[in-house]
Amino acid sequence: MSFPACKHKKHKAVGPRRDGLRWLASEPYRLFFFSGAVWSIIGVALWPLYYAQQLGFYPSFVHARIMIEAFGAAFVVGFLGTAGPRMATAPKLTPLELFWLFALQQACGISHLTLHMAWGDMFFIALLGSLLLCLMVRVVKFRKEAPPPQLLLALAGLICGITGASLLLSNATLLDPQRQRLANLLLYQGLLLPPVLGIGAFVFPRMLGGDFGDPKTAAQSRTKLIRAVMAAALLIVSFLLEASGQIIPGYALRALVAAVYLLMEVRWKTVQGGSLTTGLFWSLILGWLGLALAGFFYTQHVSVEHLLYIGGFGMLMLIVGSRVLFGHSGDLDGFFVKSKWVRFLVFLGVLAAITRATPAWVPSTTVSHHIYASLTWALLALFWLLWHRRRFVNRDEED
Repeated sequence: MSFPACKHKKHKAVGPRRDGLRWLASEPYRLFFFSGAVWSIIGVALWPLYYAQQLGFYPSFVHARIMIEAFGAAFVVGFLGTAGPRMATAPKLTPLELFWLFALQQACGISHLTLHMAWGDMFFIALLGSLLLCLMVRVVKFRKEAPPPQLLLALAGLICGITGASLLLSNATLLDPQRQRLANLLLYQGLLLPPVLGIGAFVFPRMLGGDFGDPKTAAQSRTKLIRAVMAAALLIVSFLLEASGQIIPGYALRALVAAVYLLMEVRWKTVQGGSLTTGLFWSLILGWLGLALAGFFYTQHVSVEHLLYIGGFGMLMLIVGSRVLFGHSGDLDGFFVKSKWVRFLVFLGVLAAITRATPAWVPSTTVSHHIYASLTWALLALFWLLWHRRRFVNRDEED
């Protein structure tokens, strides 16, 4: 199949259509990417506020939930809500569906921010479940072409996120450390790691200047489907291994699956590169190191895993989000620009990841590095929003 979105090279950018809600619903990333970046600033701001004694609670769980359920989920919903219907050549989202999904995302973030954790998790489950239902109805009932097999991994991420949040709602989970660790893994890593692999295998080739990584023949589709199923299954096995106490085997399997899958699925040849392409490589390296090292430093695994959360997931969402924003605003070539400003943004992302991970080896820096990493990410997210401010509302005239 072929992916009809963002194939254009460069067209004139124009403002929103008169039927603004329909246009916005057809490209929900514009709303969710913006909202997700804002929620990421709110999520990291909790740490400086706490250390300045301006916050009445320790922000650990609230910070984690906001960053995963309000920030990470926003980019997943924005991307899949835009690309999913196009991949299946099915009807785009309706304004009512957009309003419903966005209301759930905001309710999720606000609930966690006000310490209503159970409500936040329930809104999050409803958000992912609603998106999954929207996509499944379109694929089953309206599709004109089969979506790329890599999309299976993205759907696996939604299921992992729903399962993890559902387990955390159970009192039995709070009394069972093994079950609680499995729930955390499914939510904090399972939500984003499978989509990174699946969407990445499809989008990374385009971000390197080539074509989308879609299969060209039925045989290629079968092969890619088998690889996607195996990758999803092995990732879940890695979560089960770690939750059962097999720490190093669990992390090692996860790192191995991620590396092997992307090496097999993506042709890592830069046809056209720029500063964001360099950022893509930095993000993948940091994310993989977070997976590979955390098992060996398990007593400090939360700090080490921030190489994955910030350098891997966080930077990747902003970089892939930039690719989508450039493509849909009629300036695809802008993604490949070589710019000191873009290099500075990449530097901020790398700095935030390394700064937050440092306390794993230098515990005395925990407080200061919490603050520095938070402020660095907040600056990065703010600058990213300002950089793309016009592209959030500009559209490609071809669309």
